[in-house]
Amino acid sequence: MQGVTPIKPSESSASPSANGQQIRQLYLQLTAAFSVAVLAWPYYALRNEELPWPHTAFAIAGTALLLASLTRQPWWWRLIHAAFAPLAWGVSQLAIPPGWYLLAFLLLMLIFRGAPGGQVPLYLSNADTAAAIARHIAKRPAVRFVDLGAGVGSLLVPLARERPDSHFTGIENAPLTWLIGRLRSARLSNCTWRWGDLWQIDLSDFDMVHAFLSPTPMAALWQKARQQMPPGSVFISNSFPVPDVEPQQVIEVNDSRRTRLYCYRV
Repeated sequence: MQGVTPIKPSESSASPSANGQQIRQLYLQLTAAFSVAVLAWPYYALRNEELPWPHTAFAIAGTALLLASLTRQPWWWRLIHAAFAPLAWGVSQLAIPPGWYLLAFLLLMLIFRGAPGGQVPLYLSNADTAAAIARHIAKRPAVRFVDLGAGVGSLLVPLARERPDSHFTGIENAPLTWLIGRLRSARLSNCTWRWGDLWQIDLSDFDMVHAFLSPTPMAALWQKARQQMPPGSVFISNSFPVPDVEPQQVIEVNDSRRTRLYCYRV
C-alpha cells in the first residue's frame, strides 16, 4: 500500500467551476427575501406590529420557488429554495447553542466536501455493484483501475481483494471519508489511496475509470476521459449517464436501488 500520493496536475482538463451557479442561487434566494421584506415590512411597520415570521418564511419560500421555476433551475434547487426559509425559521426556534451549528458544519465538510464546490454528494457503492464490476473486468488482465470520488473504499477494497494481479487507485478529497478509505485499504499492496481533486489526475495512467458522482459533472468528465484515457480503455459511470452519448454497454445490477452502470469505450 502506498502512502499519500500527490496527484500530478492535468494540463488538458480542469474542474468545471460551480461558483457561478452557487452565486446565482444565492442571489435568487436573497431576491425572494428582499421582495417579501419590501412588501411586508412597511405594512406591519405602519401598524406598529412585528413581522409574523412563520408567515414571512413561507412567503419567502413560495417566492423563491416561483423564481427558481421561472428561471428553469434544476428540480433539486427548487426544493432547496422552497425549504430554506421555513427550515431556517424552524431551527431558530429550537434555541440550539451556536457551537453545535459550528460542529455540525465542520462534520458535514469532513464528509461532504465535494458537494458545495462540485455538486457531488457522497454516494456509497454496494457489494452487488462491486461484484458486477468484478465480473465485467474478469477477462481483462492486469487492469489499471481508478475510482474517482472513491468515498470510503466500498468499491475499491473488494475489487483489490478480488484481483491481486491488477492495480486499483482511489481518489478522494473529503477528509473523513479519505481517512476511512485509507485505513481500509492499508494492507492491500495493489491499492493506492490518494488525497486530491479528481479533475487534476491524469487519466492516461489507467485503462478503466469508474465514477459515481452526480449528473452535473458528467459531460465535462467524459470530455476529460476522451482527451486523456488510452484507446480501448473503458469509462464506467455509476447511475448517471453521460448526456447525449450512447453507452457501449449498460450493466443492470440486481440490487435494491436497481443500479445501472453505463460503460463507454474510449
